[in-house]
Amino acid sequence: MAPRIDSASRLISASPRTVYRAFAEPGAMERWLPPDDMTGKMLHFDFREGGSYRMQLTYAAPRQGRGKTSSDSDEVEVRLTRIEVERRIEQQVSFESEDPSFCGVMRMTWTFVPRDEGTLVTIQAENVPEGIRPEDHDAGLNSSLEKLAKLVEEKR
Repeated sequence: MAPRIDSASRLISASPRTVYRAFAEPGAMERWLPPDDMTGKMLHFDFREGGSYRMQLTYAAPRQGRGKTSSDSDEVEVRLTRIEVERRIEQQVSFESEDPSFCGVMRMTWTFVPRDEGTLVTIQAENVPEGIRPEDHDAGLNSSLEKLAKLVEEKR
C-alpha cells in the first residue's frame, strides 16, 4: 500500500509575507496551528532551515486515551528541512508516542502562492501515520488553515 497523503488549501486575504510571518515569529504558531479542540505550547523554537521546534498540543476536553503522547496531549518534534522565505516550508514531523500506529516521520509541505485576492496556502502531509484517521486529519488541517486566516487577516 502506498503511503497516505493528506492535503488542504485555503485562499487567505493576506500577502505571502504576512502568512510566512505567522510561522516565523515566536509565539504565532501557538495561536493558530492547534486544531479547534486543542491548545498549543511551544517547548522549543528555532525557526530556520535545519532548525526545529517542539510543540505540545493539549486537548481542551480530555478523553482518556485520546492523546498520542499522554492521555490528553500530543507532542511533536518538527525539523525544518527546507525554507524558501514567503514561498515554501518543508518539515519532518515526528509524534512522541509509544503507540506504533503513530510512529514514523510525516513530511509536511506548506506552500504560499500569491493571488490577486491574497495567498493560496496549501499544506500537504505525506507518510501520514496510520493512527491518524483521515477524517480527523482533514478536520485538523482545515481548522489550522481557518485559524491562520483569521489571525493574518486581522492584521490587515
